[in-house]
Amino acid sequence: MSTLRLGDTAPDFEQDSSVGRIRFHEYLGDSWGVLFSHPADFTPVCTTELGYTAKLADEFAKRNVKVLALSVDPADSHQKWIEDINETQQCAVGFPIIADADRKVSELYDMIHPNASATATVRSVFIIDPAKKIRLTLTYPASTGRNFNEILRVIDSLQLTDSHSVATPVNWQDGDDVIIVPSLKDEEVIKQKFPKGYTAVRPYLRVTPQPNK
Repeated sequence: MSTLRLGDTAPDFEQDSSVGRIRFHEYLGDSWGVLFSHPADFTPVCTTELGYTAKLADEFAKRNVKVLALSVDPADSHQKWIEDINETQQCAVGFPIIADADRKVSELYDMIHPNASATATVRSVFIIDPAKKIRLTLTYPASTGRNFNEILRVIDSLQLTDSHSVATPVNWQDGDDVIIVPSLKDEEVIKQKFPKGYTAVRPYLRVTPQPNK
């Protein structure tokens, strides 16, 4: 089993889900995607994660992101679990939960780590861009819930840095100052791209207001 790395094409798959059959690449279309796995249905940490993700539906939508969860349990179990999630988390789950009973997707994405559990998936996260390239991978232990505000932050950074010649510094949040990439040297080009100017802390560390704000 090969390890998926940043820049790799996200493997396509067809699998059952809580909303019917999903063809992954077709489902994503020209959207960004977040694919994240769960050890099992009816587990406490996963329930809180899926509930919070449901509450972020508008945030994902305005970033052109489609979200898909995954568990190795079957689709009918997912349907019952969604009822619990909606009731206990006061939300409405509107995204698919992949039913990976045969572990086809889990194996494609290396979501089962035998030294952690031979049967359950770890908490994997993949951010995938509209070209179907993997842009971020995260792996959490089963006991630790993910920070979905961080996932949104990374998407904001990726979308910003894809369209402007910048990088985002430590703890950056949307609207904060950014860094001009070191490869950009031409001062005339810099003036055109960054009309608000910049502060050169060092020649390689040039700070400027976020361009699209």
